Amino acid sequence: MKGIVSQSVKEVLQSLVDDGLVQGDKIGSSNCEHKAGCMRTLLISATTQVFWSFPSQQGAMIQARLSTVKELRDNQQKQLAEIRDNIRTERFARPESESRFKALAELVSLRKQAATLEKELAAYGDCDPIKIEEKKRAVFLAKEAALRWTVPTSAVDNYGTLLAHFTRQHGVDPAEIRKFLEIDEDYEDIS
Repeated sequence: MKGIVSQSVKEVLQSLVDDGLVQGDKIGSSNCEHKAGCMRTLLISATTQVFWSFPSQQGAMIQARLSTVKELRDNQQKQLAEIRDNIRTERFARPESESRFKALAELVSLRKQAATLEKELAAYGDCDPIKIEEKKRAVFLAKEAALRWTVPTSAVDNYGTLLAHFTRQHGVDPAEIRKFLEIDEDYEDIS
C-alpha cells in the first residue's frame, strides 16, 4: 500500500465500526514457530481482523430503530391519554364553584405571605439566638486556640498572665508592671 498510512486505515475502520456502518470481527489464531539460531525459538501468534458491511444489514438496523421509536411513541400516547382521563376525572370530582375559587385565591395569598415572611426571617437571621450562641462559641474556641498555640518567648507574650499574677499575689499596681516592662497603656492582649 504505497502512499497510505496503515494507522489512518485502522482509525477510519474503527470510526465506521463505532458508527455501526461496518461490522468487524477477529477470526482465527495461527501460531508460527520461527527458529532464530540454534538456541532460540520464537512463537508468533497472529489473529486476523475482518470487516464487512451489507446494505441489507443497514436497512434492517434502520427498521429495528424505527420499530423501537414507534413503540416508544405508542407508550407515550397511552400515558398522555391516561393523564388526560385523570384530569377529566379530577375536574368532575372538583366542580368549579364560588367557594372553590375563594379557597384557591386564599391559598395563593397565603403562599405569597409565607414567602414574604421567609424573606423577612432570613433578614433577621443575624439576630437569631442560636446563631449568636454559635458565634460566641466559635470566638471562644478561636481565642483558646490562639492562647494554646502562642509560644511565650518573653514577658510581653505572657503579659496578661504576668499582670494577673502580680496584681493578685503580690498586690502590685498594674501601672508599675507596665512601666517596668516598658509596655504602653494602649497595648491589647487577646486574653
